[in-house]
Amino acid sequence: MAKITFVTFDGARIETDAENGSTVMENAIRNAVPGIDAECGGACACATCHVYVDEEWTSVAGEPEAMEEDMLDFAYDVRPSSRLSCQIRVSDDLDGLVVHVPERQA
Repeated sequence: MAKITFVTFDGARIETDAENGSTVMENAIRNAVPGIDAECGGACACATCHVYVDEEWTSVAGEPEAMEEDMLDFAYDVRPSSRLSCQIRVSDDLDGLVVHVPERQA
């Protein structure tokens, strides 16, 4: 189990407990995090679960793979730390992860 903190665009912090093997997106939906729409349900077929991984966590969360990079082309305000939360799999290594929700989704 890992603790994940979602920081909404207005600065609110939502702390969640995430089970290993789930995705960051699934935990956002389960905890009604505002700004995470997840229209495709985690199939990496949209960019509506876009988040910014906090700087200290980017190396642990890893880099997006090719399919995710292609979908990020459709996201709003993409940055070097941008990821699709449906593609970040929770593990003990991510305990304490902080992600920021963009102003809006694509």
